[in-house]
Amino acid sequence: MKAVVLAGGKGSRLRPYTALIPKPLMPIGDHTIVEILLRQLARAGVTDVAMCVGHQAALIEAVVGEGSRYGLRISYQREETPLGTVGPLRVIERDLPERFLVMNGDILSDLDFAALHRTGEAAGAPLTVAVCERASKIDLGVLDLGPEGRVVGFREKPTYTFWVSMGIYAMSRSVLDFIPEGRPFGFDNLMHALLDAGEQVATFPFRGHWLDIGRSDDFAEAQDEFEKNRQRYLPD
Repeated sequence: MKAVVLAGGKGSRLRPYTALIPKPLMPIGDHTIVEILLRQLARAGVTDVAMCVGHQAALIEAVVGEGSRYGLRISYQREETPLGTVGPLRVIERDLPERFLVMNGDILSDLDFAALHRTGEAAGAPLTVAVCERASKIDLGVLDLGPEGRVVGFREKPTYTFWVSMGIYAMSRSVLDFIPEGRPFGFDNLMHALLDAGEQVATFPFRGHWLDIGRSDDFAEAQDEFEKNRQRYLPD
């Protein structure tokens, strides 16, 4: 099983931390966030990882290495210019098997990667998205308006629940047909391209724990969560 880890972003929302340390190398307990992810992938049966790097690429390569200490074979693809979330896949397409996993390199989760891979195979879709529910509270009074602007309903500070992408995907090589070469192309662009073409996009609903560390408060929460529930993420 092969995985692609996307680790090329600048981590702008985590500044000033990421002025010196690339986001995949941010510490969670006594590990980096990407080390936790790599150990989880190896435990799930992944043998090969392609890391797409850009910002501070040399530092990531030096710290992570060639993968033997994680039980993996790790290769690197440097982005000379930013290619977005999924644009790098076209650069490494010759090395991709028929089915593979793709994920952001800044995620703390106890998701079962092997189960996601099996679900993607069973669905037969070009893209299977790991999704979880997130609640979002509106700290204002929300009005429902009729055709002429008359208020027909009112909710004070309501909470809405949405299914959101976790930044973790199972893909088939057919998805590459929708990704252009040589220019930035994000996950949002890919979703629209697949839906506009009438392609199936499957999901893998997940009810465990998931955090990305894109913001300072998320980073602090990930630190606390890992210290409290270390065995959940890196069982002995």
